[in-house]
Amino acid sequence: MAQSIEPNIADLANGWMKSHKLPYKLEQESLNSEIDKALNDYHSKNGWVGGNRPDAKLLLQDKNLNFYPVLIEYKGYKDKLVKLDNDGIVENKTTKNEANLKNINSFAVNWAVHYSNALLHHTSYTDIIAIWMTGYKDEAEKIQYEIWVYYVSKNNLWAGQKVWEFSDFSFLDPANFDEFIGKVKKLSLSPEELEKLKEQREKEIDTSLVKLNNDIYQNEKWLGENDRVYIVAASIIATLWVPGKVSPLEKSDLKSVIEEWNTDGDIIIRKIKAFLVEKKLPKDKQDLIIRTLSNTLLTENINKVENGESQLKRVFTKIVDDLGIYYKIGLTTDFTGKLFNEMYGWLGFSQDKLNDVVLTPSYIATLLVKLTRVNRDSFVWDFATGSAGLLVAAMNEMLNDAKNTITSPEALFQKEIKIKAEQLLGLELLSSVYMLAILNMIMMWDGSSNILNQDSLLFDWKYWFGKTEEAFPADAFVLNPPYSASWNGMVFVEKALSMMNKWYGAIIIQNSAGSGKAKEYNKSILEKHTLIASVKMPVDIFIGKSSVQTNIYVFKINEKHHKDEMVKFIDFSNDGYTRTSRKKSSNNLKDTDKAKERYEELVNLVRFGKSKLHIFSEKEYHEGTIDPKNGADWNQSAPIDTKPTLQDFKKTVSEYLAWEVSSLLKSQDNKEESLGK
Repeated sequence: MAQSIEPNIADLANGWMKSHKLPYKLEQESLNSEIDKALNDYHSKNGWVGGNRPDAKLLLQDKNLNFYPVLIEYKGYKDKLVKLDNDGIVENKTTKNEANLKNINSFAVNWAVHYSNALLHHTSYTDIIAIWMTGYKDEAEKIQYEIWVYYVSKNNLWAGQKVWEFSDFSFLDPANFDEFIGKVKKLSLSPEELEKLKEQREKEIDTSLVKLNNDIYQNEKWLGENDRVYIVAASIIATLWVPGKVSPLEKSDLKSVIEEWNTDGDIIIRKIKAFLVEKKLPKDKQDLIIRTLSNTLLTENINKVENGESQLKRVFTKIVDDLGIYYKIGLTTDFTGKLFNEMYGWLGFSQDKLNDVVLTPSYIATLLVKLTRVNRDSFVWDFATGSAGLLVAAMNEMLNDAKNTITSPEALFQKEIKIKAEQLLGLELLSSVYMLAILNMIMMWDGSSNILNQDSLLFDWKYWFGKTEEAFPADAFVLNPPYSASWNGMVFVEKALSMMNKWYGAIIIQNSAGSGKAKEYNKSILEKHTLIASVKMPVDIFIGKSSVQTNIYVFKINEKHHKDEMVKFIDFSNDGYTRTSRKKSSNNLKDTDKAKERYEELVNLVRFGKSKLHIFSEKEYHEGTIDPKNGADWNQSAPIDTKPTLQDFKKTVSEYLAWEVSSLLKSQDNKEESLGK
């Protein structure tokens, strides 16, 4: 095996940095306490010893006074630059979502991305420059080298994007750095690349949540289900930050002492208070959150110190280490919905008061939002908000529409603030589920001020964005009601629609609501609103949680349903997905039959009608009428034509004649055989 020339590579590169008077630090030198601590945490967490840290590092600033950590790694072999997976992504994770130490140790790019992730995970820096240089000596003993530069940030979901290759480090010179950063900021992932990365990250979240919940469930005794939810919510809120105002809580900030007013629980509560104040949540909302969380975080048992550590600090550390990077990068997913489903998946539902709380899968949430035609100017509400997954989906749709239609950066910024703070409202009665909804919206950076811990049926609608005397101007309604609700939850639908003046609503509900269970409410609804579509959903959407048959009903608001209105009836039993409920499976949802295309076609069919039929057949789509005075005829199938056609007659005659001929020939053969004998 060829001898490594890493010292030669390091000498050459460090010489360049000296010539440009760059303030670089070598492997064991300190850059700043925040970065040093993050690198050391990653170093020790993986059990490595020796000098396994970046070979060199810098902290550079651009003209806008933004800081960029620069991590540099050297290798001294040919072909030791990078190991990618089948999708072209730096392969630093195993199938179990654990660090792929073999790749990280062997390849320069993989190594530097690993440590870039350390900074994204454990510091406030969101944009990292990672440089890899490797080389060898050719037959003439001349050094041949390659330099690759990657941009690793929350914008590319920390996978990293190759910038381009360089021949030296002069792009780091202060005279050139602003131009370099300008080019870096223009890098973007294609929608396909970003979608693929999001899917991968969501799978990783699922794996991490299973690992975390199993750990807490098995090893942290005396924590009830609500305690676990509150500790996770509190830990995540405490590690969020407000730039220049509130710093994220670090593991080292928890001292595990029994001093009054200074236990680990006290420290977390103080940090959460500071965060909520700076986020300008209404005072009564702040008090409710603090009071709810304090009931768990300030108990004596969880703060008791054993072996120099409280149970609270131990669980806090697990949460930050396993989940921190996923919420710090701002991944737009129903994070706490996943958390909720995983946590309660380990509990005995038969004795759980939440046995009828089944949260909506994110792709179904997105479907409901699209069916209500949500755009950047919509005002969306949900009367049984759960973990706020439907509102997260609505917010994402609204933000995407704003980005696609607003060309002014300042106008877009202001619109995004308005969407998050003013155009969403959710109601949730159960306190533990409510806390998850608050957490979900806080992690999406606002929107939490309009998540209310109230009974939807008693809601007077005069509360939104602190405007206690103004009605929330809802024009889009989405809902997945609890199964135990009266009349399958149609009581929520009737209440919400009666408080709206225009546009659309979409609900997913047990289909018995449309076939008789809620007929009185249905008749009342149709006196003021139009049923546009009834969609029969796959029976296994909530696999592992429930197996009831559900339908989606879509309404046009404030237009009475006339008996001649044509309703679109769609059998969506085959939505293209195959589902399993295996706990150890890395992917329980697989696109096996054009699922994405089917969901897109469904939205178009509901909006535009039969002209959009491509994948689905006429057996799965038909238009028909309902009786507004009935209320039990909302679930219909395409009629089966039993009248035979001429073609059917010809086919039957043909088959009969073929059978007759076959029988005659067979009879003739039998006679000949008998004579032969």
